[in-house]
Amino acid sequence: MAGYVGDVAVAYDRDLGHVLFEQYAADIARRAAGKPVRDVLEVASGTGIVTRQLRNVLPGDAQLTAVDISDAMTDVARTKFLPHEQITFQIANAVTLPFDDRTFDAVVCQFGVMFFDKDKAFREVHRVLRQGGRYLFSVWDSRDYNPYASLTFEVMKQFFPSDPPRFLESTVSSFEIDPVKEMLIRAGFEQISISVQRRVYDIPDVRAFARGLIFSPIINEIRERGEVDPDDIVEALTNAFIEEYGSNPTCFPMQAILFETEKPGEYKP
Repeated sequence: MAGYVGDVAVAYDRDLGHVLFEQYAADIARRAAGKPVRDVLEVASGTGIVTRQLRNVLPGDAQLTAVDISDAMTDVARTKFLPHEQITFQIANAVTLPFDDRTFDAVVCQFGVMFFDKDKAFREVHRVLRQGGRYLFSVWDSRDYNPYASLTFEVMKQFFPSDPPRFLESTVSSFEIDPVKEMLIRAGFEQISISVQRRVYDIPDVRAFARGLIFSPIINEIRERGEVDPDDIVEALTNAFIEEYGSNPTCFPMQAILFETEKPGEYKP
């Protein structure tokens, strides 16, 4: 998620966070806290949307560590916590975690694994988990179920017919379950549970949502191509969302896939 720098990180959190991530964040945090834990790691923690939910539901004495590759995203995340809260932020790469073996009771990653080498990342999570420790992560389902990506891509083709920006396509690139399952097994995980989570959100300000999507890392691709005002794209995307899903508010569907698995062995909190 290195493309989330500067004002992109702020727009991501302000305009996309509530719509795309908060309900899923509350769910994955609740699941992570469903069994006793002392040390929890969040990978690709971004602007702290899941981190905040985790801290809300974890025991007060549980230590929470949040890592991300982006300084800008982490700076936004830090603003959501008070000094006394048990949380450590750290800049780190998901495929080379800077922690000793068997350090954590649970590892959580929401909508991050599509951005890095899954084989390496899964092996790293397995390494830093204690025996019986759990790994919970989510990915977006395909573009067929996530119009935030499919409609944005169609609008992009209107402005850039020969070479449309494709960043949002990458966010819905990890929907095939079997390859992910096989990588988890190769990394040493067992007892893999997979669930499809469909939701419909009310979006009271669809233009702000469209702007958040365009001023994600996709803005860098737009600026590289030049000759198109990003605000014109925001307007076209806003109209596409309203035409397809109505307005006041826009009822917007999305769908994710949640993986829950564990490292073999007896868990001893």
